[in-house]
Amino acid sequence: MTTPLDDEQIEAYWRDGYAFLPDAVSPAQLAGLRADIAAWEEESRSHDAAWGETLAQRPRFDIAPDHSAETPRLRRVASPVEVSDVYRDVMRDNRALDAVAQLIGPNIEFNNSKINAKQPGSSTEVKYHQDFMFQPHTNEDLIACLVFLDDVTLENGPLNVVPGTHRAELWDHWHDGVYTGAVSPEVEAAHVGAAVPIHGPAGSACLMHTRLLHGSAPNSSDHPRTLLILEYRAEDAKPLQVNHLPSVFDGEVVRGVRTNRVRCSSYEMEYPEVPTGASFFSQQAKA
Repeated sequence: MTTPLDDEQIEAYWRDGYAFLPDAVSPAQLAGLRADIAAWEEESRSHDAAWGETLAQRPRFDIAPDHSAETPRLRRVASPVEVSDVYRDVMRDNRALDAVAQLIGPNIEFNNSKINAKQPGSSTEVKYHQDFMFQPHTNEDLIACLVFLDDVTLENGPLNVVPGTHRAELWDHWHDGVYTGAVSPEVEAAHVGAAVPIHGPAGSACLMHTRLLHGSAPNSSDHPRTLLILEYRAEDAKPLQVNHLPSVFDGEVVRGVRTNRVRCSSYEMEYPEVPTGASFFSQQAKA
């Protein structure tokens, strides 16, 4: 196992709630990942609604409302590690995972995976939220690795994070009895001015704390923005609800060993709504 992060980067992660890692995957890995997503995008031309099936009997492939055969808008692939050898191999071995082990290791389990894509000119946006509010665990040592499959620029809908909010409160994602998968407009307005865009070349990754407030705007450019999101958890962080992105690989030990121990932290939150649609975009649409 390599140690990609130096002491300054580790300190910055715990202070700000995120770290940027160049060359998170190798050129060969990146090429394989891009080849598979290109094939799925081509397949989407023959569909006019979400298709495929996950372990939760929900569609695996989700398309945006403005999708068409002429202008395909594949926006989500749920648990790609189940249908691609390349994605599964990368999930088990990449430099971002080595960095995760430095931060919350040495023992690390796989939690879930997905692809979020924004095609050129796409209206798809992600409202500000905290990942932990979708997935309560006994402690908050979970890290999402957002691997850039395309060059991410300021124009094509980059991830925007609000530094330090992982040390703030857990904001409600339920509003008026509806689970919107997003913070309230008041919370967003109070923090969006401090948001920082995360951009860089394909193959890079952003490592993000599960409590960090983040969102992203639509893609206003002529270039796609595709992210592979691999989420890992400390081996002693045990799920308290069904995985919202279930996988046969949920809980696989990808670094270190299984200890059969559980570690608990103190927090309060309302249980999230288990999604029934193809992606959380349908939940956020309720906002």
